Amino acid sequence: MIFNQFFDDVSCTYTYLLSSGKGREALIIDPVLEKTNDYISFLKKLDLKLVKVIDTHIHADHVSGLKELKQQTDCAILMGEKSLSEVVTVRVKDNEKIKIENTELISMYTPGHTDCSYSFLMKDRIFTGDTLLINGTGRTDFQNGNPIDQYHSLFDRILTLPEETFVYPAHDYKGQKFSTIGNEKKNNPRLKIKSAEQYAELMNNLNLDNPKMMDIAIPANIKGKTLD
Repeated sequence: MIFNQFFDDVSCTYTYLLSSGKGREALIIDPVLEKTNDYISFLKKLDLKLVKVIDTHIHADHVSGLKELKQQTDCAILMGEKSLSEVVTVRVKDNEKIKIENTELISMYTPGHTDCSYSFLMKDRIFTGDTLLINGTGRTDFQNGNPIDQYHSLFDRILTLPEETFVYPAHDYKGQKFSTIGNEKKNNPRLKIKSAEQYAELMNNLNLDNPKMMDIAIPANIKGKTLD
């Protein structure tokens, strides 16, 4: 299997490329527009055909590369069924299988950070978007976010996975590349709560500044944007 993790040091976004092997079909999760040429170069180097590209949710801190990748490769664009994106070609529901040759993901509806947030499970790893971060969780104070929803997404869905399951988030701000469910249960301070109400109180009092790119990124990601 080919598994490559790209990093955008401006927005601290992780992008993931999956394929069953050289010369085969490929899938990309959470691409950043400005990094499109890096993805294309990697695809060409390994003779990969990009057939599907996914955003875990409408991002507020960077402009997505969905539309540009579709223009360059004619790939399908996937997001959850509640996404406001106007460029999506395939809308997935909870517990839906997403296949490319010998690689399979299962969609998990994990709202809370936004109302369109999905995670994607692949055997021994899960791509959690902004729902579960490494030693953190995604904020819940805009884009119809809801801390109670996020609590249930975390404790009733993601954290019920085997503890050895690798966690690959959409962001990390300290250079950490991955975690595991077990590590997050043990070390994540946001998970050291005893009820949904306690989690909501914690999240509702973070008082975070809005993402710097928010007013640009959200409209651009709904409408779709390409490189100039």
